[in-house]
Amino acid sequence: MSRLSADIREMLAEQWEYRELLWQISRRDVLLRYKQSLMGFGWAIFMPLASTIIFSVVLTRVARIDVSLPYPLFAYSGLAAWNFSASALRFSVTSLTVNTNLVTKVYLPREVFPFSAVMVALIDFAVSSLVLVVMMVYYGVWPTWTVVWLPAVVAVHVVFTLGLALPLAMGNLYFRDVKYLFEVAIQLWMFSTSVLYPIENIGGRAGAILRWNPMTPIIEAYRDVILFGRTPETVPFAAVALGALVLLAVSWVVFHRAEFTFAENV
Repeated sequence: MSRLSADIREMLAEQWEYRELLWQISRRDVLLRYKQSLMGFGWAIFMPLASTIIFSVVLTRVARIDVSLPYPLFAYSGLAAWNFSASALRFSVTSLTVNTNLVTKVYLPREVFPFSAVMVALIDFAVSSLVLVVMMVYYGVWPTWTVVWLPAVVAVHVVFTLGLALPLAMGNLYFRDVKYLFEVAIQLWMFSTSVLYPIENIGGRAGAILRWNPMTPIIEAYRDVILFGRTPETVPFAAVALGALVLLAVSWVVFHRAEFTFAENV
């Protein structure tokens, strides 16, 4: 336990010491991602908006899903939140292998690379959220006092995503086919989350299994505090929050202890 505490203190101290480096790498990644791009940050809006239009047509005119509020609002809120995690993890997977010069030749806490990927995706998430505000005005859906919960929901979401980003980046460094397996897994994961439909509509054993999906309480919490005017469900959200903290702590310690072997595996 004493060694674990020492590791955590060391990691936090290093992150504070290298906070400017994290900012500079994140800034570099933002510029590189949108360099010579006609739409620039418009891509952060286009992707969830295009998906919302497609699924709105399919799931309101074919499947007839009732979500007790305008379906485009329901779908876009879920897709925007989901795309944050999906984008952050997609770039985190390769964050070490695309920065081989820095990983092998310069000393720095290597977690800055997956952390940077999450920060860049968080910026995209903030941009895409502006469309949700416009849609809420259009449909006449106004937030209530429960919106004060929003920072807590975002914090849990970010911590959970960081906790997954570290092992994915490390795993892909050792086994390069992790990035291909990730693409399959992320698609399956989206359809087992309440991104496009209420999870309570699925009954039986499948519904019970899907309710264990940690992303579902997070996405539902966004909808609760922004669209439905209610606080997140206490037990599921608290369980995910605690699980996210444990996941990040364990992932970070394992990553930190293994980072000195990264150079020989690049």
